[in-house]
Amino acid sequence: MIAELIKFVLSNFTLTFLVIGLVISLAVLSTRKKPLQRRQIVEALFSYYLLFSIGISFFYNFVMHVFFAEMAASFIGWKNSPFQYEVGYASLGFAVVGIIAFRQSFSFRAAAVIGPSLFLWGAAGGHVYQMVTANNFAPGNAGVIFWTDLFLPVIGFVLLFQQYKQERRDTSSREKQYAPCVTEI
Repeated sequence: MIAELIKFVLSNFTLTFLVIGLVISLAVLSTRKKPLQRRQIVEALFSYYLLFSIGISFFYNFVMHVFFAEMAASFIGWKNSPFQYEVGYASLGFAVVGIIAFRQSFSFRAAAVIGPSLFLWGAAGGHVYQMVTANNFAPGNAGVIFWTDLFLPVIGFVLLFQQYKQERRDTSSREKQYAPCVTEI
């Protein structure tokens, strides 16, 4: 039973790292002074999403596709090919961006969401194509990985939008607070 759990966790790493990021976000928030502000909640959820679902998850993907290419290809239902290494090194680039974005500005975070999201949605399209044309329902093609390829970008864009709204709110309230008084002459 433990071996099956470990296999599930490692094989479905995208879900695993999403859950780890969420748990750590909640742990961090539980240590903050109450009541929590919306800004704090968005920051915790988004920063740990970027660190785990983009940074560490894509680094794991890099390791699997580059150093365990045969196993990764088999899990997806493919034969090994040079494409494995291309996916691996693209994943390394996204991993680095995700890790750096952990504590960066909105603009940097937008790039850390947009690039990997397009990659994941493209991969999901490839998975659908493989399901339809090659009847490939291997776990790495049609399982949890497929669903996280679809929904991780949605989560990323929702969090990005929440940070955008929060920054606009913060900027607006600062502008109102420090607006100069205009008097009539």
